[in-house]
Amino acid sequence: MKTYLIDDDYLATYLTEQLLRAEGFSNAICTFQSAKKALDKLLLRAKENLVPQVVFLDLNMPEMDGWQFLDALAPYEEELRGNCSIYILTSSLALNDLEKSKEYELVAGLIHKPLDSDEIRAIQSRLGDEPEAA
Repeated sequence: MKTYLIDDDYLATYLTEQLLRAEGFSNAICTFQSAKKALDKLLLRAKENLVPQVVFLDLNMPEMDGWQFLDALAPYEEELRGNCSIYILTSSLALNDLEKSKEYELVAGLIHKPLDSDEIRAIQSRLGDEPEAA
């Protein structure tokens, strides 16, 4: 499974990537410290039908935050739907973030940092229940 991890916090990125590997979640993890660079790569890969199955997205980042990333994906929502699930990974405990995340169809859930093994298994279970993307 191809996974994107988008977070400007190097330590959080490292720890999350190690946990994903230890849990056997993904065989291909691409990390990005910039949401803009991740967006460019994702849109390029979308043209080739090679989008990641899962994206873990931090909200608070410089240049382009997680909400701006999601807004930029809106025109591509139809082609990404069913092929790419986005999980917001945030340290924010703000209830309005949870409510706002529900406005984005591509967002499959909001997870408070740090990501743990139980959450990874729950995501794997959910993805296993969905039909394989062509």
